[in-house]
Amino acid sequence: MKWSTACPDWETRIREGRSLVPIEPLFPNEAEEALKVFKSLRIADAPGQPTFGEACKPWVFDLVAAIFGAYDAETGRRKIQEFFLLVSKKNIKSTLAAGIMMTAIIRNWRMFAEFLILAPTKEVADNAFSPASGMVALDEELAEIMHVQDHIRTITHRQTGTQLKVVAADSETVSGKKATGVLVDELWLFGKRAAAAKMLREATGGLASRPEGFLMFLSTQSDDPPAGVFKQKLDYHRNVRDGKIDDPVSLPVIYEFPQAMLDSDAHLDPANFGITNPNLGVSVDTAFLERELAKAQNDGEEELRVFLAKHLNVEIGLGLQSDRWPGAEFWEASANQSLTLTEIIRRARVITVGIDGGGLDDLLGLCILGRCAVTNDWLAWNHAWAHPSALKRRQREAPRYKDFEKDGDLTIVKAVGDDVADVVDLVALVKDSGKLAEVGVDPAGIGAILDALEDLGLDEKQIVGIPQGWKLSGAIKTTERKLAAGGMLHAGMRMMNWCVGNARQEPKGNAILITKQKSGAGKVDPLMATFNAVALMSMNPEPRGGRSFWDSED
Repeated sequence: MKWSTACPDWETRIREGRSLVPIEPLFPNEAEEALKVFKSLRIADAPGQPTFGEACKPWVFDLVAAIFGAYDAETGRRKIQEFFLLVSKKNIKSTLAAGIMMTAIIRNWRMFAEFLILAPTKEVADNAFSPASGMVALDEELAEIMHVQDHIRTITHRQTGTQLKVVAADSETVSGKKATGVLVDELWLFGKRAAAAKMLREATGGLASRPEGFLMFLSTQSDDPPAGVFKQKLDYHRNVRDGKIDDPVSLPVIYEFPQAMLDSDAHLDPANFGITNPNLGVSVDTAFLERELAKAQNDGEEELRVFLAKHLNVEIGLGLQSDRWPGAEFWEASANQSLTLTEIIRRARVITVGIDGGGLDDLLGLCILGRCAVTNDWLAWNHAWAHPSALKRRQREAPRYKDFEKDGDLTIVKAVGDDVADVVDLVALVKDSGKLAEVGVDPAGIGAILDALEDLGLDEKQIVGIPQGWKLSGAIKTTERKLAAGGMLHAGMRMMNWCVGNARQEPKGNAILITKQKSGAGKVDPLMATFNAVALMSMNPEPRGGRSFWDSED
């Protein structure tokens, strides 16, 4: 038996309101029997307590049929074992989780099996357990065979000993579990936890000896740029959906807008709200979404992005706050993915380098900024370094740092001094091109870098201390104007999107400040390095070396 869970025509399907489940149930009899159970369960918090069969739209039944219809009763093996559902808020996600897991423990044949709903917080756990216990309370037959223990959020099947547990998860609560079925609710919140990947491995370890088992992830979009285990799973399942990864054991169902609709702002049209709200008109009210959108637009960019993420499943690329740096509004539009370091050195007539940060709790930020020999555009490339202690002290950001490391834009060094050595190597590369003008540094706290740059053989006039605080205001404003005019391009790094989103400004007389203190825990060092490089480039410098092998006729 061969099948594919790819859905390459998903953009057409989602526009037309068709099913995003690309295959029919592999074992139709199993799907039919499971749907009978699922459709009979009652939704306790809905008016009139209707059954799923009475209240749900077809997309729900397609998903449930795919999950239970993947089980081969003859071999005792589930052919599709991992499921991923990304859907907007208020589309009965937690209630659906309860219904799926109740169906699972009713259909289960293994004695004393364990099924888990893993939630990131107690509140989310309660949201999943309440509808499950309500399904038992509203069904006389279920009430006889199920024992509900509210205080430990457990439902036990009296005849098989099978248990459904809803757990506010951490590594200790899930360690040693041998679950047959695991459903992870609100995966986006797990993405903000440093130890989430380890915890999920502990929770799902039992599936290795339970071939009939399954793992399901449910989530809305994150209210921050996706990070950690959430980003890993989202990217992976998008690739499965798009056919870039052939994994017939995983089935993604992702309700999100096609990029063309986002680019044209079609996602803001209420007529298109149903694209990421498949339960629109049932558990989601169009008038409510219209009011919330209007309020978010009135409250500013930050509130609008959160609304779009939670209610329309639009991925946040750049977090913007009310006191954001004005240049952030133009940052994403200035990205050019082709701007590698090699490409900037090849195209530039002159290059300046900016360096900032470097404490054990900080990132060490670097910017290499070239002025194009043909267009005079400024071309920026960044990198950052972090010491392992920064990940320990900033555990909330640790998943994000590891994501940036995978992107190749951040290096987590093993020993103090490795970061300085890397910086010097990159400056040496620029110096050898013959196009280096000056290196701008924050004079405070980076003596080791100054010593290393001097050892590199730079002219003493090439190492420039860039005044910080209000004195950097000119470089900050120059960067804003260059970005707004389209005269400054960057490499489109997620790391820099994050740093730019972290930047907070405060007025200081006629000047503005962007400081680490104002930005709080969110790091801005690579952005500050960019301002240092801009401060030098704005003085229209000339390269200190002659023509080099980097120069080309074009």
